Amino acid sequence: MLAVGIDIGGTKIAGGLVDEEGRILAQVRVDTPLTVPAIEAAVAQMIAHLSTDRDVRVAGVAAAGFIDRDRSTVYFAPNIAWRDEPLRARLESLTGLDVAIENDANAAGWAEYRFGAGEGRRDVVMLTLGTGVGGAIVVGGELYRGGHGIGAELGHIRLVPGGRLCGCGQQGCLEVYGSGRALGREAAEIADTAPEGLGRALAEARAEKGKLTGAMISGLVLAGDPGAEEALRRIAVAVGQACGSFTAILDPELFIIGGGVSQLGERVLAPMREAYLAATPAAGSRPVADFAIARMVNDAGVIGAADLARRDILGGA
Repeated sequence: MLAVGIDIGGTKIAGGLVDEEGRILAQVRVDTPLTVPAIEAAVAQMIAHLSTDRDVRVAGVAAAGFIDRDRSTVYFAPNIAWRDEPLRARLESLTGLDVAIENDANAAGWAEYRFGAGEGRRDVVMLTLGTGVGGAIVVGGELYRGGHGIGAELGHIRLVPGGRLCGCGQQGCLEVYGSGRALGREAAEIADTAPEGLGRALAEARAEKGKLTGAMISGLVLAGDPGAEEALRRIAVAVGQACGSFTAILDPELFIIGGGVSQLGERVLAPMREAYLAATPAAGSRPVADFAIARMVNDAGVIGAADLARRDILGGA
């Protein structure tokens, strides 16, 4: 049974026709409109386009935000003005299909569990290191959503009591210390404090281009620049420390690391593993989790949203 998956991002909406093996058979992308009605209309048009003349009964829609347990209402979205939005009902009315709404990190994590780096495992945690830190938890082969549907917000575990202010309103969250945005902040700090030493290449790159971008920092990491490597080490340590706490609660077999920072591969995983082992209770006397880089990159949200809709609405495997 084919299903449509839609992944709503801050700048782009991606859609795909997905089969039961997680393969995308057709794709479409559009710029994200500026208003809520326009976004919903664009999503409905994408679903209609992808399902026309095909045996499609369900669509899954992934978006950043808090989604209720029934996968129907968006309680809150950080980048779109959705507040208690009955998104499923609106899209079902516009498309005539059964629709399931899903948190974007949950969708990506499910795709990796089913078809990517987590294939063959039963207990998996995924962390996406992008602008923020997204999380997804699979326990015993089931996606964990929590009592109200908004569990697995792993980026908002308190890592540093009284630490930096997070966008969620709390202080010291992992998201402030372990995200792609945090990498930029750490790199800028190194450039500011050691422009003639450790941060020299970072300071020169910033002076030449006007600002430090993630791509510039990654390029310097790949070139072996010690300042960029130190900035990366700092965020990797933060994530590794948090994973030690997650292990105490969840005991996963595997941590999957996704998002833009994950493209640095072993350069980010090595210091992360080291910090993880140092932070894991009884390390050395217990099994510990493996770490892997996400495989599906930009398609994970589309594939996961489609597969979850098929599974939750139609009862597929």
